[in-house]
Amino acid sequence: MSGAAGWRVARNVLLTVGAQNVESLLALDPDLGQLLSAERAAAATREIRVSVTRLRRGAWRPEQQCPPAPGDVGVLVLSGAIVRDIVVHDSPSAELFGPGDVIRTWQSEGPSGVQRAAARWTVLGPTSVAVIRGSSARTLRAYPEIAAMLLDRVHARAERLAVAQAISQITGVEMRVEALMQQLAERWGRVRADGITVPLVLSHRLIGALVGARRPTVSTALTRLAERKRLCRQVDGTWLLAGDPAPLPELEHELLAPYRVLSPA
Repeated sequence: MSGAAGWRVARNVLLTVGAQNVESLLALDPDLGQLLSAERAAAATREIRVSVTRLRRGAWRPEQQCPPAPGDVGVLVLSGAIVRDIVVHDSPSAELFGPGDVIRTWQSEGPSGVQRAAARWTVLGPTSVAVIRGSSARTLRAYPEIAAMLLDRVHARAERLAVAQAISQITGVEMRVEALMQQLAERWGRVRADGITVPLVLSHRLIGALVGARRPTVSTALTRLAERKRLCRQVDGTWLLAGDPAPLPELEHELLAPYRVLSPA
C-alpha cells in the first residue's frame, strides 16, 4: 500500500473514532454481573474499569481499538450496530454485531487460508464500545462469574449465526428477507401499533449479504413484500415489519433423515 493510500485508510479510521473515557464495566453493562453476589458486584463495579469509545459511522478496524494480545478479552459493543463483511470466491457474506457482542482481536491459532478472506468492518451509526484489555482484563480474572457471562454472549452469537445460516438456505428470497427481519426484530425491534420497527438502516446490498442473495434479487423481494404490506422501508431508512409475523414452523426431528456417520477406514 502506498503512503498516500495508507494515509487515507488511517484517516478514515481515525475519523470514525470519537471521544474516549474510562467507566465502570458493570455500570455500562449490568447484566454481566447477574451471577455475582451483591457484595462481589459492588466490588467489581468499583474495580473493573474499561476504556469507552464513541464511534461514528464509517470504516473501522477493531485491532486498532484493541491491539491483539493473548491476555486481552477484546471489544464489547455497548450500543449501536457494526457490520463485518467477508468475501469468499466473490460471494459476500455479512454479520451484524450489536449491544452485548464481544469482538476478539486475537486468537491462539492463526486463521486458515479461507479465514484470511478479505474482511471489512463498518460502523452503521453512532456506536459505543468498551475495550477490555490490559489492567481491565487482568482484574476480570478475579471474577469468573463475569467471564461466564461473556462466554454466554459468545455462545449466543454462535446460535444467531446458526439461525442465519439456516435462513440463507430457505427457498425463496422473500421468505429469507422476512425471516431475517424477524430475527433482527427479536434483538433490535420496537413494538408499535402498526407493527415492529427495526431501527437499522440496511441497504439492499447489505440485506443480500445477510441472507445470501444478490442485490437485484433482494430489491425485487422487498418490492413484493411492500406490495403485500409485510415489510416496508420508512422515511428515515429503517424498516417496519407490518402485521403479524409469519410463524416459524417447529422442527420435527422425526421427519429428519438421520445423518450417515462415516467411520475411519
